[in-house]
Amino acid sequence: MSARHDGPQLPAGPADSVEPDPASSSPPMSLTDPITVVLVAKAAADLRITHERTRMSKTDILNRAVSLYEFVDAELRAGAELIIRRDGQDFFVRLM
Repeated sequence: MSARHDGPQLPAGPADSVEPDPASSSPPMSLTDPITVVLVAKAAADLRITHERTRMSKTDILNRAVSLYEFVDAELRAGAELIIRRDGQDFFVRLM
């Protein structure tokens, strides 16, 4: 099964920095800078469950989660709808 996506793409520029957010007073973050994240209990439990099920590293899971969120958010802002299909039935998903 293959998918075609003509939507938002990762920047093609250098991989060592990102454009600063003018609304932010923080210095720009390098794409490879380690960060510390405090997860809420639900997110920590979901990370543990996903790690145990997939055997992927927690870093890989979080990287994929951030990229998936960016993709979904960009698509929703562009007017797309998120629909999950299970057992031949479609479910409209609204993120809050």
